[in-house]
Amino acid sequence: MIIFGTKGYLYQLAVLTLVCGRCGNPSAHTLRKRVNKFTLFFVPLFPFSTKYLTQCTFCGAEQQVGKEQAEQLEKQAVSGQSGPGTGGQAYGQTPKHPYHRP
Repeated sequence: MIIFGTKGYLYQLAVLTLVCGRCGNPSAHTLRKRVNKFTLFFVPLFPFSTKYLTQCTFCGAEQQVGKEQAEQLEKQAVSGQSGPGTGGQAYGQTPKHPYHRP
């Protein structure tokens, strides 16, 4: 007797602010990766399907995007976060006031 099947995994890659194509509101969208894997005796062996989706947090609409577009959106989300060299304030640093002279 051989037991086989599939199992789905959902990974949240980023949260972006985009204008929704369905409701037209500028809102947060989650970028997700859905991977389905073939299982043998309940052990996941290899992926056979990978899809990238964005979901509007305002109306719940999902839109499928391609792998290249998903990677581009993920890079956009990472570069939009504050950190050293990005012009933003890193954690643990004191805020710099533009009119304050040291």
